[in-house]
Amino acid sequence: MEDAQDLTGEYVPVHLDRAELDRLIPGLRAQWTGAWYESTCADIEVAAFHQACLATTRRRGGDIRLSTALRSAKRDGDGWKAETSAGPISAAMLVNAAGAWGDGVAGMAGVAPLGLVPKRRTVVQLRIGRSGLRDLPFVTDLHQSFYFKGEGDNSVWVCPLDETDVDPCDAAPEEIDVAVAIDRFEKAVDWPVEAVERKWAGLRTFAPDRGMKFGFDPDEAGFFWCVGQGGMGIQTAPAASLLCASLIGGNELPAELAGISREEFAPRSSR
Repeated sequence: MEDAQDLTGEYVPVHLDRAELDRLIPGLRAQWTGAWYESTCADIEVAAFHQACLATTRRRGGDIRLSTALRSAKRDGDGWKAETSAGPISAAMLVNAAGAWGDGVAGMAGVAPLGLVPKRRTVVQLRIGRSGLRDLPFVTDLHQSFYFKGEGDNSVWVCPLDETDVDPCDAAPEEIDVAVAIDRFEKAVDWPVEAVERKWAGLRTFAPDRGMKFGFDPDEAGFFWCVGQGGMGIQTAPAASLLCASLIGGNELPAELAGISREEFAPRSSR
């Protein structure tokens, strides 16, 4: 089964009836009567991609300092001087890519916050009393109340698509969210859940308008925001990095970003 192509040659999802759904996801409960299927959807090897980015940074002379806490930052002539737990660092500009801690980093530099809100999201890995699940398609509902995908021959990842406001933290799953994930999964398919094998949580951080924020702060020269990816950081990293590099360097946007407006990502309106 493949997606159809529209007149521009782009692949578009195809509609599946119940009989086609039963072939793809046997055991789906009766309330699901149809679906849209997109064959071009693919996983990303997140750890491998991340390590490749780190390796490229080091190869090009970047200095990656781990376990180095920022304590304060202030203007120093035309640049910045940051005080850290490993000593001072001088730089021409500061790039704030601190995720859930973005507003806190801004405060340490004397920059007004954007109003970032971290939201907890939960994922559980369930052992299921049936096999053949590894190659399941990624399944989500239009009500945006769950997704699940095959992880192993008899295991799945399930997420209740929760968004719970929290303070910046090393997030941990709450039992109520684990229970909600299992309940929504069991209402979607009739597969027996045998055990919770793993559970974890992460933070997805949003600006008040839920837009990604890439650009220099209009009120503080040399302070660049790279925040608000809302859980889409890895997926958008190739394009976001091109955009940020162009903005930081004061260059025209590359051809790969044709149709993108830098104003759409401005951290705030100039005042």
